[in-house]
Amino acid sequence: MAGEKTIIRTTCPRDCYDSCGIAVVKRGDHAKVLGDPDHPVSRGALCGKCAIAYNGAWRDPHQRLLQPLKRVGPKGQGQFQPISWDEALATIAARLKGIVAKSGPEPIYHCHYTGTCSLLATAFPMRFFNKLGASEIEPDSICNLSAHVAFGYLYGTSAVGFDPRMAKDAACILVWGANPSHSAPHAHKHWLKEAPGQVIVIDPVRHATAAEADLHLQPFPGSDAALAFAMLHVIRREGLLDRAYLAQNSIGWEAIEAQLDRCTPAWGEAQTGVPAALIEQAARIYGRGPSLLWLGQGLCRQPQGGNIFRAVGLLPAATSNIGKPGAGFLFLNGGARKGIDGEDIERPGLRTRPRHAISHMDLCTALETRDRIQALICWNINIAASNPDQARLHRALAREDLFTVVIDLFRTDSAEFADIVLPAASFLEFDDIVSSYFNLTLSAQSRAFAPMGEALPNQEIFRRLALAMGFTEPALTEPDAPILDRAARACGVAGGFAELQAKATVDVWNEPVAQFADGKFPTPSGKIEIASEAAAADGHPAAPQATVDARPAPGLYRLLSPANLWLMNSSYGNDPAIQAKLGPERIAIHPQDAAKLGLQSGDRVRLENETGRLEMDVEVAALVPPGVLLGSKSRWPKALAGHANINALNPGHKSDMGESSAVHGVEVRLVPLGRGVASPAKAAVPAK
Repeated sequence: MAGEKTIIRTTCPRDCYDSCGIAVVKRGDHAKVLGDPDHPVSRGALCGKCAIAYNGAWRDPHQRLLQPLKRVGPKGQGQFQPISWDEALATIAARLKGIVAKSGPEPIYHCHYTGTCSLLATAFPMRFFNKLGASEIEPDSICNLSAHVAFGYLYGTSAVGFDPRMAKDAACILVWGANPSHSAPHAHKHWLKEAPGQVIVIDPVRHATAAEADLHLQPFPGSDAALAFAMLHVIRREGLLDRAYLAQNSIGWEAIEAQLDRCTPAWGEAQTGVPAALIEQAARIYGRGPSLLWLGQGLCRQPQGGNIFRAVGLLPAATSNIGKPGAGFLFLNGGARKGIDGEDIERPGLRTRPRHAISHMDLCTALETRDRIQALICWNINIAASNPDQARLHRALAREDLFTVVIDLFRTDSAEFADIVLPAASFLEFDDIVSSYFNLTLSAQSRAFAPMGEALPNQEIFRRLALAMGFTEPALTEPDAPILDRAARACGVAGGFAELQAKATVDVWNEPVAQFADGKFPTPSGKIEIASEAAAADGHPAAPQATVDARPAPGLYRLLSPANLWLMNSSYGNDPAIQAKLGPERIAIHPQDAAKLGLQSGDRVRLENETGRLEMDVEVAALVPPGVLLGSKSRWPKALAGHANINALNPGHKSDMGESSAVHGVEVRLVPLGRGVASPAKAAVPAK
C-alpha cells in the first residue's frame, strides 16, 4: 500500500494546532488526498510532511510495528523477539500485579502526551490508569504547563480562545511566539493571508510567517514581558487604554500602572533589542483594534514563561479587545468549550487513591531512585527523543530492574529501552473524533483501512490489559461507538458520530462566537485577575512584572530549538523521504557572531555545556538576533551520528510556573571544528 494514492474521508489530527483539513472545508470539499502534493485538495489541505509520512513510513510494513515484542538482550540494545498478544498482556499484568502487591500502585508511572491527537486514543487509556491508581508524568510539563498556570491566574482558563472566524472583523492579528509556517501551515497559508487586518509577528526567529507579516518585532529571548510593558506604556500614552473596561471587568490594574512610567519605548529597546519606533508602531496598531492576539507555545518555554504569558496577556484586557467582533486572544481552544465531557472519557471516578504526579523535568531523578519508579508505561510519546538531559535519561532508562512498556507505531528510541513493545494502530486505522486546538470545530476521524499486522488502537490495548489485570468495571471495556456517539451529541451533532462522519468537519457554532462576551471569567472573583491572590499564594508576584532574563555571559549563546519544518514533534523522523529533506543537523548563527568566530556556512561546530555536547553544521543567516543560536527539536537520536539530538544540551531547568519546560533558556558554548567533517544522518532501524 505504500505510495498508493488514496482519497480518505478524514482530517489530519497531527499537532498543528488544528486539523489541516480545515482548509479543505473552507473550499467545500471534505476529502483529503494522501500522496499527491499537486492535487488541488492536497495543496489546500495537507502540509507536505504529512502527505509524505502518511504514505511512507506510516503505511510501510517494514517500518511499522506489526506484533508485540519482548526484550531478549541488554536494556537499550534493541534486541527483541516477537510474542503473541496473550503472552504480552499476561507478562505486563503479572509484573504490575507484583508491584502492587509489594509496594502499591504508586511506583507504576505512565507517561503520555498528544500522540494521534484524537479523542479516544488520547483520553480513554486514562480509565485504566485511574482504576489502577498509577502515578503520572505530568503531561503538559514537557510542553506548555507554565502557560496554562499563568492564564489560570489571569483569566481563569487557558482553553477558551478567540473564534478564528473573528478574523474577518479584525484590524490587527498579533502572533506572539508562534510559528504557523512550521506548526500550523493551514493558518499560515490561508487564515492569516485571507484576513483583512494587519499581521504583526513578535518572535526572536525570522521564520516564514514573520517574514511575510506586515510588521515583525524580533526581541531577544526572555525579554517578552518587558516588551509587553513597553507596548502598554505606549497604549496608555496614546489614550488607547480602556479604563472603563478595566474598572468593570478586572481587579489589580493599579499594580501594572505603577510599573508603566519607566517602561518607555526607549527602555523597551534597551531591554529587548527591538527599536523603539517599532514598539510604538505595534502598540498603536494593536491598541486601536479590534485586534486578535495569538500566543504560541514557544512563548512559555522560557525561564520566566509564566510571567511572560501573564504580561502579554494584559494587552487584550487593557485595550478591551475581548468579547466583541474582531477581538480576543488565543492560546488554544479546548474540547470542553465545544461540549466534550472529559470526565466521561477519562472516568476519574474510577480512582480510589490520590493522584501522584511529577514533572518531566524531574523524570531523570525519579528514575535514578530505584524504588520510586518500578514500572514505566509510555504511550503517545517518545521520551527518549523529546525529554531533557538526554544522555542521563537514556542511562536511567537502561535500568535492568525497571519494567518498561512502550506502545507505539514504530521502533522509536523509547521502544529500544522497553521490556515489552506493543504495536499501536495509526489514526488512519480506526474511527475517532478530532477536536481542533484552533478552530471551534469537531472532525470525524474515519478509518481508511484495517490496522496493519496485529496493531491495535490505544483504547483497545487498554481494554485488553484491563481484562488481563482482572478488572471488572464495565467502563474499562466500553466499546468506542457509544462514547463517540455521546461526544458528538454533546457538541451539538444531533445525529451522533454517524452524522459527524457524513459531514467530516462541523462548526460547533454556525456563526462566530465572541470570547467572554458576558464579561464573566472563571476566576475566583469572576473578573480578570491582573493581581491574583492565587498567584501570590503559590509564591509568585501577585501581578505580572516587567522583567527580563539576564543576557548570556561572554562566550555563551542562548539556544532556541523550536519545531522543524519537516517534523511534527518526533513524528516522521524515521521516514526516509523526510530524512532526505531534513539533511544534516544545522545550527543557525547571526552573521555578526559568525564573523567573530571566523565561521562560514557549511563549517562544523560543537555545541557544549555542562549537560552535553553535540556537533552540527553551521548556517550563517540573520534568522535570530546576535547572541542567539537556532536549531530545531525532535529528530530521532538513533537516526543521528552520536545517537543524540538537541535535547542532549537541555539540562531540564524548570520555568517559573507549573514546573514546566524552560527549553528556550538553554545556553551553550560554540567551538569551531573546521570544514567538511560532517557525518551524514543514518536511517532509523526498522522494526524486525
